[in-house]
Amino acid sequence: MWFYHEAANFREVPRNAFDGRGNYTLGLKEQTIFPEIEFEKVDKVRGLEITIVTSARTDEEGRLLLELLGMPFSKE
Repeated sequence: MWFYHEAANFREVPRNAFDGRGNYTLGLKEQTIFPEIEFEKVDKVRGLEITIVTSARTDEEGRLLLELLGMPFSKE
């Protein structure tokens, strides 16, 4: 809940974006999903990648940690 922008309305994120060591990377296609961005002032649509580095040793541990923090993983 605290690690992603609540207003961006993430309904689901992929379960399979772990790197084998418990870290998770999420890619966004454009910055305009954030309400702070004024679309009229955007000169170019830009994407971004967000990597959440955890202390987990496995993907399963990392997934459990992020689920407990409120990450909305897809069912499959």
